[in-house]
Amino acid sequence: MTTTEVRRHIEAPRAAVYAALIDPAAVAAWRFPDGMSIEVHAFEPRKGGAVRVSLTYEEPDRAGKTSEHTDSYHGRIVELVPDQQVVEVDEFETDEPSLQGEMTITVTLADAGGGTDLIAVHEGLPPGVRPEDNELGWQLSLDRLAALVEVSDG
Repeated sequence: MTTTEVRRHIEAPRAAVYAALIDPAAVAAWRFPDGMSIEVHAFEPRKGGAVRVSLTYEEPDRAGKTSEHTDSYHGRIVELVPDQQVVEVDEFETDEPSLQGEMTITVTLADAGGGTDLIAVHEGLPPGVRPEDNELGWQLSLDRLAALVEVSDG
């Protein structure tokens, strides 16, 4: 099992970033990389709350982990520290042994430079997922998160 870490500075207050981490509608707007669409089946923003999400590739030549073109995962929220941290444990819905196992995602927020520094640590990445693909997916998703919460000067 592998661990990845992605960092991103977001020009928005911590409270706004945290709100986008736990609001199901906001999650549906940012938590997917380019080239995919998202369906949030369940996202209960409370300790012990259920999470279930499907990500579907837009390109027909991309194979999914759960079905032909879709990666579905389910899990639960294990920790919420308002305006500071979200910890989620998820696992892919798959019969493929190299993609099975629980993954812990810890997103931590800190004030920095008039905005927020975000660190996303993804522990327990199954051997069937390339760490560089996971990191790129997170970076692309965090670009969407930043676009969602950052306030333009113009």
